[in-house]
Amino acid sequence: MTRSPSPAPDGHAFLRAATAGIRHHARGLPATGSAPGRPHLDALHAHLTELHRLLDHLADTTRAPHPGAGRNLATAHARLWEASAAVHAAFHLLPTPASATTECHPDRLPDAPQILTICQRHTASGHSIRRKTTPTDLAGPHATACVR
Repeated sequence: MTRSPSPAPDGHAFLRAATAGIRHHARGLPATGSAPGRPHLDALHAHLTELHRLLDHLADTTRAPHPGAGRNLATAHARLWEASAAVHAAFHLLPTPASATTECHPDRLPDAPQILTICQRHTASGHSIRRKTTPTDLAGPHATACVR
């Protein structure tokens, strides 16, 4: 009896696990009645920021050998930053404890560690997007052409 070789690991197990975790989380959310809280948006922003970093890396490494794919990944990188910016803005619009402020001040000590985390994370990703895109890129159409 010959034994077939085990399949080689594809290196994407962590991505699949993260996707499954988000899917499981989304299925567990109530259909109506409760809005997300600030901790929920903070966690979502953290996921978007890490995806932003991943797309940045993939766009950089794909651009030279496959320019069309690299451009599309760069566009996805910009759009994902816009999504994280919207989540960051929503975070600051949600109610806070009476003593906390909703303003974003990443340059000073926050009223709560959570605000420091999301604002610093957002500022860092903002620096990244500004180095690699122009205002026209961010204001451009939200569809990408399939360029080969």
